[in-house]
Amino acid sequence: MKTFDPNSENQSKVEEPSSEYGMYTYADYLTWEFDEMVELIKGKIFKSAAAAPRRIHQKVSGKIFYKLYQHLENHKCDVFSAPFDVRLPVKSKKNEDIFTVVQPDISVICDKSKLDDLGCIGSPDLIVEILSPGNNKKDLKNKYEVYEESGVKEYWIIHPNEYSLLIYTLVNGKYVPSKLFTVGDIVESKCISGFKLDLDEVFVDLD
Repeated sequence: MKTFDPNSENQSKVEEPSSEYGMYTYADYLTWEFDEMVELIKGKIFKSAAAAPRRIHQKVSGKIFYKLYQHLENHKCDVFSAPFDVRLPVKSKKNEDIFTVVQPDISVICDKSKLDDLGCIGSPDLIVEILSPGNNKKDLKNKYEVYEESGVKEYWIIHPNEYSLLIYTLVNGKYVPSKLFTVGDIVESKCISGFKLDLDEVFVDLD
């Protein structure tokens, strides 16, 4: 496997960096060529399956994105759907100092100074992740940790196969979980003023 050598003057595009060894940065990430989606969490590579997200995943994502887009049309916040790079710097915003780059299913950013041509640099206000077979550990553990540490105000986790939604709200730097919401519930965001989501509308007609 090829790896990236920042000291090499003749270094070509990295086609297949190792996902098991080394610490990578956003500077490395920009050189990679993958057929599938790749995320970087605390310097480690996380690959998604080469196939596109499953149909139910896409339907749920589309419904929530549409509701948020409608609500935010005349609002100061912007909503984006994957693929959309969110860089979460810790010490510096320099590419070589950023070790976490994720592509949430849906991101809402209210501070437009965080937006640039490459995506978002800094924590979104709201992130929605929709669980798919095989990526639950990444979303439930690894992303939970970096979202909490980076100050993402709300982290919504949706399990489409179980028709459920769990909301983590940042309180004094730590996430506080909601009850488990499901069909029949209407949920309301605490960080996006006035936004409510009827889960009946999200989970209907998924078969």
